[in-house]
Amino acid sequence: MSEAVDRDATRAYAQMGVRFEQRWFGVLNQLARNGPMTVSELAAALRITRASVSQTRQSLEDAGIVDTEDHPSDARQRHLVLTDAGSKLIRRLKSLWQAMDDAAMEVDAEAGDVVAALDRLDEALARQSMFDRIVGKLSSPRSHDK
Repeated sequence: MSEAVDRDATRAYAQMGVRFEQRWFGVLNQLARNGPMTVSELAAALRITRASVSQTRQSLEDAGIVDTEDHPSDARQRHLVLTDAGSKLIRRLKSLWQAMDDAAMEVDAEAGDVVAALDRLDEALARQSMFDRIVGKLSSPRSHDK
């Protein structure tokens, strides 16, 4: 399913004449909403690894969409910032992203509010990871009886 959604999103970007990688969306969306952010801040906001953010950052830098600058209060850190080209790209894509969001909500409604169920699943795993649940099952007396 996600391959089909990604493929259709790629087609929509191509129809607009835009080279865009789906993995860029989260980082660009955060930078557009929040302004400059560190890799660690982006990783926390997106709930992905810093390594994933760093790979995406490199790709976005290579495309001229983001740049890095010194952190204003911590010389050890760098902020990711949108370039002028990145800001223009986001302005250009806002209508497409809104259409994608509307289409996703339509599909979700047709499918029976799957997003809410996935949100509840995500919240349950945030309360206790799958690993912790598995270890708990293995250490319970019931698991040794089987």
